Amino acid sequence: MGLFDLPKFPYLTVILLSPLVAAIIIMLLPRERRTAIRLVATGSAALSLLLSVLVFLAYDPYASGFQFVLRLDWVPLLGITYHVGVDGISLPLVLLTAIISFTGVFATWTTTHRDKEFYAVLLVLVTGVFGVFVILDLFFFFLFYELAVLPMYLLIGIWGTGRKQYAAMKLTLYLLVGSAFVLIGILAVYFSSGLEPATFNLVDLIERGTFSGGFARVILLMFYIGFGILAGIWPLHTWSPDGHASAPTAVSMLHAGVLMKLGAYGFLRVGVQLLPAALSHWSWLIGIIAVINIVYGAFAAMGQNDLKYVIAYSSVSHMGVVMLGIASRAPVALNGAVFQMFAHGIMTGLFFALVGLVYEKSHTRDMGKMSGFGRRMPGIWLAFTIGGLSSFGLPGTAGFVAEVLVLLGTFRTMPVLAIIAAFGVIVTAIYVLRMLQRIFFGEFDAKAHAQLPDARTTEWVSLAVLGSLLVVFGLFPSLLTTMIATGLEPIIRALGPAVP
Repeated sequence: MGLFDLPKFPYLTVILLSPLVAAIIIMLLPRERRTAIRLVATGSAALSLLLSVLVFLAYDPYASGFQFVLRLDWVPLLGITYHVGVDGISLPLVLLTAIISFTGVFATWTTTHRDKEFYAVLLVLVTGVFGVFVILDLFFFFLFYELAVLPMYLLIGIWGTGRKQYAAMKLTLYLLVGSAFVLIGILAVYFSSGLEPATFNLVDLIERGTFSGGFARVILLMFYIGFGILAGIWPLHTWSPDGHASAPTAVSMLHAGVLMKLGAYGFLRVGVQLLPAALSHWSWLIGIIAVINIVYGAFAAMGQNDLKYVIAYSSVSHMGVVMLGIASRAPVALNGAVFQMFAHGIMTGLFFALVGLVYEKSHTRDMGKMSGFGRRMPGIWLAFTIGGLSSFGLPGTAGFVAEVLVLLGTFRTMPVLAIIAAFGVIVTAIYVLRMLQRIFFGEFDAKAHAQLPDARTTEWVSLAVLGSLLVVFGLFPSLLTTMIATGLEPIIRALGPAVP
């Protein structure tokens, strides 16, 4: 059993709907009541985080199947059900979403441009993300998937910086193409499941659906392309760095910390779990592209001077680790892939919060104009160092656990790809250490940066929470690995032996 039992209560539904209710309340508030608007957004994020922590503590990590399940028929004639539940794969990502949304509110506490609409749209996006991770019906899954993606156009196009209109349009077009592939795949599964009556219910389709042969291989490839675009697979990743660079801080945190995980999660949950036999046919392709992501993303990050582009390309690299773990089909690597989703989400959330603070205080993101900042902002320096160490997998950080699990598992099934991926980790260490050296060491230019304060008041919330979690889950990885292993058991059984 979990740490403690919770009474029968629709916890997942409340987690899912509280951001949406808060968005409606915010839109009803007068624009001039800015403090009230922020308090409603903070209260909603705090409620989702509190309930997510309670569910996490009460979850039984040794019990297979979905827990905290609620299933209600919505349109029985079409096989559409409101069906929510979490397992060892989705629960860490629900917790991740709650953490990033809570800290993101504090990271943008000083927003003044149309802040009422900003918080409302941001909370709608968070609703969509929660929905993807808890919904077990493909009709509602796609609905929430779109609800998580489409608000990005407004959040970047209105509240972004730089080439924000270009970045918002590029991101939207890429993700709409991906959504088209996902929708076609879902409809193909619905009409070809062999079930009578037809159903969108994911659990029923996994347990009783009949998908095999060429059909399964084609549909899995469609899911890989569709979900993979959101996960930043090469060469369909170019929307992501531009989107990161133009997005406001909280949106960058959600973009890299959570939204990119929707793609990897969707491929694992819908693609691999529905069509496990087809993964072995495409694992070589997925593995090669994943390694390209890792190495190319690391070298691209090394060549950037803009801090946001450095973190953006590092996200492309780290998401390659997730996809490599899935491609390997090895139980250890699959565990590492899910762990990497969580660890990378916390790490990039911390990085983008820090980049936002550095830009706000120094008015530049160009590392060529930075030097010796560690003397004036030691707290930001410490948080940047923790994130950087986790990025290249220093023991004692969450990033180390994830990368070691993926590389160990992949070495058993795809040793050449594992070795190349390990080289990418070395490149990551080089650009991270270079970034820290250029920003925080060297001579400080007091004339150019006369006012350069450290983090203050609410700014500490994001740094303290996210930085601490990287260390906690690095030192105590079993907090996640046990439940992830249990959640993966049905997928691993369906995949069969990874090594002949």
